[in-house]
Amino acid sequence: MRKNIRWLIVCLLFIATGLSFLDRQVLSIAIIKIQQEFQITDVQYGMINTSFLISYAIMFTLGGWLIDRVGGKTGLALSVGIWSIANSLHAVINSFSQLVAFRFFLGVGEGGCFPGAAWTVYRWFDKKERALANGIAIGGSAIGAVVAPPLTIWLSEHYGWRGGFLIPGLIGIAWVIAWLLIPWKKENMASGTESVPAQMDKVPFLTLLKKRPTWVFILIRFLLDPVFYFMMFWIPKYLSSVRNVSFEEIGKLFWIPFLALGIANVLGGWFSGQLIARNFSVNKARKTVMGIAALLTLAAPAIEWVSSVEVAVALMSVFMFAHGFWITNYITSISDMFGQKATSTVVGLSGTAGAVSGLLLNPLMGAIIQKYSYRPLWIASGLLYPLAFILLIVLIPSIKSLYLGDKQEGLLEDIPASVR
Repeated sequence: MRKNIRWLIVCLLFIATGLSFLDRQVLSIAIIKIQQEFQITDVQYGMINTSFLISYAIMFTLGGWLIDRVGGKTGLALSVGIWSIANSLHAVINSFSQLVAFRFFLGVGEGGCFPGAAWTVYRWFDKKERALANGIAIGGSAIGAVVAPPLTIWLSEHYGWRGGFLIPGLIGIAWVIAWLLIPWKKENMASGTESVPAQMDKVPFLTLLKKRPTWVFILIRFLLDPVFYFMMFWIPKYLSSVRNVSFEEIGKLFWIPFLALGIANVLGGWFSGQLIARNFSVNKARKTVMGIAALLTLAAPAIEWVSSVEVAVALMSVFMFAHGFWITNYITSISDMFGQKATSTVVGLSGTAGAVSGLLLNPLMGAIIQKYSYRPLWIASGLLYPLAFILLIVLIPSIKSLYLGDKQEGLLEDIPASVR
């Protein structure tokens, strides 16, 4: 019974992360009609996107902190419920200010999605299956990115652009009902997770900030998330302006790298679990997969020099495949070290760092492209993952449970007292 329930939970997490990417991408397609109807300028559209990014960055940390206190069942129900209602409200907008407000609340809800997924996977799966479960859960986001463009266009054609917001929002509300109906009993949880005394349920925020691994995970996400945002936001423009690919052809090509990402999310988790089953330590298994990922990203600079569009898209797919390997084991490593009491908070902190970095660096990317070319960005994309991997192995010599309180077993790796 426990096995069936936990895989059902992973399937629901897959749907939730898929909805999170689907719901945030609907606007990028619907905005064409919304701008015509409400005379929204490109500058205002930028403000709308900024509204989402600000709340998303803030709530990545606050949402993670909340989930570590109320648990994944309640926390994810609140998260998905808030963003689904916000997404549904997009269907009734009649002004720019309303769109800014609803976009803000969309970010408020979505900020808790990935921290909640990480917390839940840790609670239900032991170390051998945890990476695979994380890969499936996270993989939904990639599939959401694949499905969003054609689904939004289809819904808009049949139900208008408002239907493109309303129907996914209603699906999210139905998800919340299904999620709350699942029985969460202690005997169903993974035997490999620690039993946490009631007085130890909360880890002080400052305690986490004194741990060196917390800052390492934050730094890595700060370095790498802008690369992922570059792949998400700039590939269509690159294909159009540099490769002279038509709008219709971009639609036929853009989904391929994200499909590779979704596959790699699952395979990266499965591979890590298989290594542990073959007597690799958790540390060696996670770092082996992330090391392979870092090597694969070295293919990115070649995108600038290959002559064939198809080969360029294939190399983009290799890069996204590598990111799938990396991000699944990165998030699983956080749960390996911080456990159920702090995983969501640390995932949230790192996610906030990545969102802030992306918010700051996206304008710089535009300036580099406008003044120079895409070449510096492709080169940076190929070098930053190996750099992050070096930082990981040097600054976190061993991925294993941290000591977070007097009654928890594990190894403490603090920041030296002299620099606290």
